Amino acid sequence: MQHDILIRHGQVIDGTGAKRFQADLAVDGDRITAIGNLASHRGRTEIDATGCIVAPGFIDAHAHDDIALLAEPDMPSKVSQGCTTVVVGNCGFSAAPLTPRASYPLDFLLGDESYYRFPRLADYFAALEQTPAAVNSAALVGHSVLRVECMKELDRPASESEIAAMAQRLKEALADGGLGFSTGLEYPSNKAADTREVAALARLAGEAGAVFTTHARNYDHHFREALTEAIEIGRMAEVPVVLSHHQGDGPENIGHTAWSLPMIDEARLSQKVGLDVYPYNAAATIIDPAFVISASRILISSSQPHPEMAGRELDDIAAEWGVDRDTAALRLIPGGAIYFCQDEADVQRILAYPPTMIGSDGLPGGEINHPRLWGSFPRVLGHYSRELGLFDLETAIHKMTGLTANRFGIIDRGKLAAGAFADVTVFDPATVIDRATFTAPSEPSLGIRFVLVNGALVWRDGHATGARPGRPLPRRASVPSQSLSAPQPLSIANF
Repeated sequence: MQHDILIRHGQVIDGTGAKRFQADLAVDGDRITAIGNLASHRGRTEIDATGCIVAPGFIDAHAHDDIALLAEPDMPSKVSQGCTTVVVGNCGFSAAPLTPRASYPLDFLLGDESYYRFPRLADYFAALEQTPAAVNSAALVGHSVLRVECMKELDRPASESEIAAMAQRLKEALADGGLGFSTGLEYPSNKAADTREVAALARLAGEAGAVFTTHARNYDHHFREALTEAIEIGRMAEVPVVLSHHQGDGPENIGHTAWSLPMIDEARLSQKVGLDVYPYNAAATIIDPAFVISASRILISSSQPHPEMAGRELDDIAAEWGVDRDTAALRLIPGGAIYFCQDEADVQRILAYPPTMIGSDGLPGGEINHPRLWGSFPRVLGHYSRELGLFDLETAIHKMTGLTANRFGIIDRGKLAAGAFADVTVFDPATVIDRATFTAPSEPSLGIRFVLVNGALVWRDGHATGARPGRPLPRRASVPSQSLSAPQPLSIANF
């Protein structure tokens, strides 16, 4: 029997958390057609996976690649680390629904206003179908974008009529296939929203069978209150909650996992609560004096008024200017920074926590980036699994494949099984490791041998192939008749 692609002699880890097994894997078109002893089979293309792990393509649970999918469709930062699907629209910022009349600057996460051209999520998906990327994409709908579209002033809670206007746009986007509704309650465009406003919109996601993902209101001095609010919104709105990049910032939150993870455990007894995390103890976001106080060290990644300061330490800039940290930060706005603000022991406890998904939270664009954009997934496999033994490879892969697909309702991906889409990553477990650092943040990882997206090779032995077979993945909108797993309501236990 002949197949389009035959991957031979690999150790298969199927993404469910089950133990690995020796098998060959056959691909025809965009689907996996057989897994097992296929010695008598042949492939038009054959891949020798001896000594390698054959895994589902990794799903980035928390990405900001909304515009990168269009501007950099080869997506080297993702395919080089084995990612085949990205979940975009996080932290309240999404490419749609957003139009040129929106005047509030969202450029740090979304690029300049030339990309504000998708009045409906369906328009954004259509653009991705017309100009495909190398990876698949599933999209959340951002609260900040809804506020920009429907409010004249963002420094106050929305009125009832404004909530109604946002609700109409959100309903439309969910009908177009949005995975859910996201907030970024720490950001200037979103922080004035009160609990009532957020819950009213989150309820619409619940009614549509979607999720509510939340960059909480605070991760430092009022982290406990913010986490409580995030969980409470999920309860009020009757919607599954995903806690974005769960973390506690600043000295006062060292050891927070002793109370924050039990709080999540308790909530999970009666409602659907999940979380994602990036595998680093430094954050990256806008320059904001409110964030400066929590960080022991701050590296400026970009500054519009002072671009020459990119790559320099904020403390050194402040000393050179003869001002304090806060004043220097104000002078550098708008811009981006990397904040060293978390405790490594807490990061490891969150990574090891069974409900935790892996997300990069990477911010594309610019010369100075956080290394998580290029290194997150091999870092989990190489550093945290192999070197530190935090969990076995089966667990690591489940956290970046099957768990994520299940939580977001992404159909027939995140697992290796006959009938599933052929999103496959082949890597060397002995050598896989991140190489991106804070001084060289765009170094591709080692050990990722082959990556397939929808049955097409997009990465081969250290190089992108140039293939762009990625697709937009509207939520439950187009489940094929041969679907391996028709959508089912998620139970509390498996969320």
